Amino acid sequence: MTRPAGAPAAGFGMQRPAAAEDPAEPEILGPDDTVDITRERQALHIPALLGELDRDFVGLTPVKDRVREIAALLLVDRLRGQFGLSSARPSLHMCFTGSPGTGKTTLATHMGRLLAELGYLRRGHLVSVTRDDLVGQYVGHTAPKTKEVLKRALGGVLLIDEAYYLYRPDNERDYGQECIEILLQFMEEHRADLVVILAGYADRMNVFFRSNPGMASRIAHHIDFPDFSVTELIQIAELMLDKEQYRLTPAAAAAFSEYVGLRMSQPRFANARSMRNAIDRLRLRQARRLVTAGGQVSRADLMELSAADVRGSRVFSGGLAAAPDPVPRADSAAPSA
Repeated sequence: MTRPAGAPAAGFGMQRPAAAEDPAEPEILGPDDTVDITRERQALHIPALLGELDRDFVGLTPVKDRVREIAALLLVDRLRGQFGLSSARPSLHMCFTGSPGTGKTTLATHMGRLLAELGYLRRGHLVSVTRDDLVGQYVGHTAPKTKEVLKRALGGVLLIDEAYYLYRPDNERDYGQECIEILLQFMEEHRADLVVILAGYADRMNVFFRSNPGMASRIAHHIDFPDFSVTELIQIAELMLDKEQYRLTPAAAAAFSEYVGLRMSQPRFANARSMRNAIDRLRLRQARRLVTAGGQVSRADLMELSAADVRGSRVFSGGLAAAPDPVPRADSAAPSA
């Protein structure tokens, strides 16, 4: 016997219907039965979700590999349940470490959707918070704030950014420890309906875990997000530009590559977030250039970003000095392409 792909089966995360609706227990397969694991993957949309991960994330190979491992484990546990085999529910509380703009929040969103598809979470939604959303400013304020956030996150993923700020041992009147104790209790009691992800810089998270061994013992997965290379950042920017229907001229592309190399060495660099900010400023300079020039514009003109738009950034010591683009904008209207 082979179970149809996606058919209900015993296992973690499966919501058992009320007895009045369906009193029968889920059918358990026999030792000689088989299940097509490829069909099961397709029925649960796992290839599609992992495909989105590859499309939305440039680089980050170790991160993607860990997500695939988790997806594989949950699928296999689900199949084990179909055969009546024991499968202890794995703890999936996580720690994401890395610099700003490396995709931690985006991955948390993907993770929630994947865990919901695999039956691990009821909803799979993301609730993203910081210390200010959890810790109160006076006695009796922290507990209700923290519990309200946890209530909203139940059934999904709670991402706590810069989680190390919850613990401030130098301030004896700080209420962060109360928040941590409530989090620990919820993480244990609601592990079947909540995934908590702590995020921040690796060195600060290590200090936080040394000071809070109870929290460290509940984090099963530590995933480090490396900084992007120049090539990867340019790929990320190209994806952003393509999504918004802009394109760089050849001279602009060369200038942008130079821009990325310079920007990476400057303060407050934030990987993909800095690419997003750079593109927003490129659009501003393009708009100013077009409006100042006046006259007729074509669809291509509205899409095209010039080398002058790129080199207008303060990152370049030469200011607005720029190499001319190979094809100047036409003054007359052109047919839409």
